[in-house]
Amino acid sequence: MDPFATSHFSHKALLLDLKAQVALDFRTTAILLSRIAEVDRRRLYAGEGYSSMHGYCVHELHFSEDAAYRRVTAARTARQFPALLVAVADGRLHLTAVLMLAPHLTSGNADDLVAAATHKSRAEIDALLAQHFPRPDLPEGLQAIPMLASPIPAAAQPASGLPVQLAPARVAATMPDEDNHGGFAASYAPAPQLAPARVDSSAPRAKITPLAPQRFGLQVTLDQETHDLLERARALMGHQNPAGEIASVLKRALELLVGQLEKRKFAATARPGPSRPATSARHIPAAVKRVVRERDGDRCRFIGDSGRRCAARRLLEFDHREPVARGGETTAENLRLVCRAHNQHAAECTFGAAFMERKRAEAHGAGHRGRAQAP
Repeated sequence: MDPFATSHFSHKALLLDLKAQVALDFRTTAILLSRIAEVDRRRLYAGEGYSSMHGYCVHELHFSEDAAYRRVTAARTARQFPALLVAVADGRLHLTAVLMLAPHLTSGNADDLVAAATHKSRAEIDALLAQHFPRPDLPEGLQAIPMLASPIPAAAQPASGLPVQLAPARVAATMPDEDNHGGFAASYAPAPQLAPARVDSSAPRAKITPLAPQRFGLQVTLDQETHDLLERARALMGHQNPAGEIASVLKRALELLVGQLEKRKFAATARPGPSRPATSARHIPAAVKRVVRERDGDRCRFIGDSGRRCAARRLLEFDHREPVARGGETTAENLRLVCRAHNQHAAECTFGAAFMERKRAEAHGAGHRGRAQAP
């Protein structure tokens, strides 16, 4: 039987098989780490003609440089703290968690940190480490990156395959070394900071790093227009913010933006007035939006078959439990906040996946035609 065939699975069977394969992968990863650790301890790589365990993993086992570094580092940490292998095998810690915890583990705190990091994402472990090992605030800085007159040469691309940072300007304090807090260093050199005239889409995303309880470091790349807006805002806030602190400007700007967006999306206001009469069956009165938002707590209300409520807080939309097309009313009782994925899922459950796919294709085609006819 083809091990890659999936069409014969029912929905439920596919989910169960996926979980079984993940459990097998957890166990296999833990066993792999134990073997790497022992080969490394015995220095068996030397007899095979390699000067390091990393070299053996790359050239004999055909790992990528990054995968070799991660596994050798995790294996050495697990050799010192064997409980990590059990946690990986059980699926309580992923490999990234082991690498993030590694610089902070001691015989006195290992069990507590492993327990605290169990089943946590990378972002959650970042926050955990910031709580247990707080760091000072970062110094603020606004730094321009020199422009390159010529395209980026191929030789400038990092051998590791990591994206090159491309940006005309950036707001950044020098971010702390990741291997000192929640991260891990690679065995290759960092990517060069390159800046052509246009911001390339391959540039890394902005970075927010937990530093201490309720304190975060921010690194972000700006285009010229955003940079000029920032400088203008700092100038206009000169009396309230004599030091020109970027964090103060950012906080005030976000307060204004969030208030504006909440008013537009949820009709949020400190002084609600009478709602306008409905102009169509799909129109949602402002008062109803406010009630639904307050009840659902700015979070997707969809609950899966397992009883788990979706945690999404982005791309939220108002969804009619009983569709308007079937006589559903625009009331707080018939409305809920759901993320876009679960809005589409609910529509497919009601009208059928084929029907909704056809409707989406028609809407997509109409959008293309409209853009083509625009002057």
